[in-house]
Amino acid sequence: MPKPATVLRRRRVELPAERPDQGVDRVEPAGGGEGAPYDIRAEIGRIHPKAAPVEGEAVVVKQVPNAFLDTDLAGRVDAAGNKDVVIAGFMTHMCVAFTAQGAFLRGNRPTVVADACATRPLRTAVAEVSAEQVHHSALATIEDLYGVVVPSAASLS
Repeated sequence: MPKPATVLRRRRVELPAERPDQGVDRVEPAGGGEGAPYDIRAEIGRIHPKAAPVEGEAVVVKQVPNAFLDTDLAGRVDAAGNKDVVIAGFMTHMCVAFTAQGAFLRGNRPTVVADACATRPLRTAVAEVSAEQVHHSALATIEDLYGVVVPSAASLS
């Protein structure tokens, strides 16, 4: 399971270097309920300064895990003439998976870069599920129908 710093480096440096002509749109949550993992007002949901948008980077603010729903992301992708969409980020089981599904349902071809994604452990009513298990389960779901999962940015070429 990659560490968040590794995910950030791959997202900022390796992915754009592999596909410099494609442009990079950044998607951020608008927030969740107070104390939720997506509450951008709390430390747990706040974007870390090292992951903050860089100057000139387009930012799409979303309200739900699917970054295509009720945002202008679809218009940006279409305006760039892209059918292929490369997805990286966190959380793998939530925003990455739902955005891959959203891309697929609108006719795009999503590719998820596995080592440029991360998630957290979850608890169900019957078990504790490790972050690694959650991560791989989400990737398996994506790969089963919605898109392609590649191990690393180097696999994109």
